[in-house]
Amino acid sequence: MSDSNKAKFSIPSILAIVAAIASFTVGATFGMILAITAIVFGIVGVLLSLSAKKRGGIVSFASVAAGLIGIIAALVKASLYLFG
Repeated sequence: MSDSNKAKFSIPSILAIVAAIASFTVGATFGMILAITAIVFGIVGVLLSLSAKKRGGIVSFASVAAGLIGIIAALVKASLYLFG
């Protein structure tokens, strides 16, 4: 397989994993925004990975899962801020 025919990661799958990781490092509000962003880009990445020329299906799926966990973490952070 030459370099021009090699499957490449899609940009949404890369953005999704970056947003998912970043959602754990910030506060509740911005963490929620990043987690939702990770889920949206993850879904787009999964759809793009169905093409034979794109990779990133597993990364995108992991980003969606991390985004869901990020939403839970943001809700816990918010509840600790409000009630703790």
